[in-house]
Amino acid sequence: MRRHHRRRSSTPSVDFGEDEEDDEEEETSSEARMKCVSCKEDYSSRDAGTCRECYEEASETEEELKREIEDLKSKVNFLRFWAPPDPLHHLHHQRSSSTNTVPFCSDVVLVASHDDENGKSTPHPVPVPANRAVLASRSPVFRAMLENEMEESLSGTIKISDVSYDALRAFVTYLYTADACLDELMACDLLVLAEKYQVKHLKTYCEKFLISKLNWENSLPNYAFAHQHNAKNLLDAALSLIMENMDKLSKREEYKELVEKDPRLVVEIYEAYLSKQVNTAVHKDPVAKA
Repeated sequence: MRRHHRRRSSTPSVDFGEDEEDDEEEETSSEARMKCVSCKEDYSSRDAGTCRECYEEASETEEELKREIEDLKSKVNFLRFWAPPDPLHHLHHQRSSSTNTVPFCSDVVLVASHDDENGKSTPHPVPVPANRAVLASRSPVFRAMLENEMEESLSGTIKISDVSYDALRAFVTYLYTADACLDELMACDLLVLAEKYQVKHLKTYCEKFLISKLNWENSLPNYAFAHQHNAKNLLDAALSLIMENMDKLSKREEYKELVEKDPRLVVEIYEAYLSKQVNTAVHKDPVAKA
């Protein structure tokens, strides 16, 4: 068997130190030029797969998704169905006439009414049909009204005063779907009904919409409206906007009207503003804080 012998090279040895340093620099440079998996831009090797901008954007998206999930959970909880103790108890109230405009499974109607010029209540000619169990599921006021032998429970007719037919229909639709087509007027009307019948989910829904429409022009009327109907979220948002523009407040026509109609609210605005100024001064001056 022939054996192969390695022949020593006569080439003089070469120092590879410089090449190793170049390789290290290339590796370091390669690490520094890592690409973001989202936007494909360069990012620092200290970041975990994404650049800082994409990371912050992803965090914001995550928070938005969490809020949406919470809203969906709230809606599902609101739409949870309540079963009466005796489902057949009010069966005799259900209308079965072929000429009846009330749809199937509706065993109660709501009638909108408003006061005319003489102060007389005038009912709307078209009733809004509903189901007792649905009303009782959504509103503790309706539940108390329909579970007991009250006039509304016995007659199957619930009169809703000081409301338009469109607002009442939207109100009942929300009780079934947890959704409504809103403008600012409708949001105010539904918030009033939500407060009256203790439908907290609808009240929050309307407050969010009105807050999204807040501006300097409507902040004062919204503040007065929120105060009247215990809409705390809307109240705080409107008050915050008012305090940011205190130098222009007294020039507003709505301000002059509020001074005449409800000066107590004006006092509360100034008290809140002064309290904010004091707190700001304390935080800026550590000596005063001590």
